[in-house]
Amino acid sequence: MGTTDAVTAESQGPVTSSTRAGRQARVVALLSTHQVRSQQELQSLLAAEGIEATQATLSRDLDELGAVKLRAADGGAGVYVVPEDGSPVRGVAGGTDRLSRLLGELLVSTDASSTMAVLRTPPGAAHYLASALDRAALPEIVGTVAGDDTIFVIARDPLSGRELADRIENLAR
Repeated sequence: MGTTDAVTAESQGPVTSSTRAGRQARVVALLSTHQVRSQQELQSLLAAEGIEATQATLSRDLDELGAVKLRAADGGAGVYVVPEDGSPVRGVAGGTDRLSRLLGELLVSTDASSTMAVLRTPPGAAHYLASALDRAALPEIVGTVAGDDTIFVIARDPLSGRELADRIENLAR
């Protein structure tokens, strides 16, 4: 990059926003903090931050980031989510805030058996929610196993499956 290029880039604001990686970082941040229902809505949010991107560019970005559109438990319009969307490292403060939001959006029902809570989600959402449960590193959870719309959550002794299901339901409120 020549001197002229550096000056031009510098005068246009933060270089990171104009790079693909910088734009994708903002996409991840926006999807983590907003319920984005369309690429047009995402395009508007980016434009408000001074980041211009075409719909085709955003489509490629979402694909590269592994973003998927999940329908909320209430059957409302789908929202874009990105796996490992910049959420906190396991056990770091704030992880339960994100988990509570996801549970509120994706938890359809709970059931229990012995030391296991059984969670139901909309089709296709179980893996995403199970990953969020794992990353939250709640001390009462040993681990999770997810299918398409069902998650088995194993409770740590002495907690029962019913007690764990109740705690998870409370997080969703």
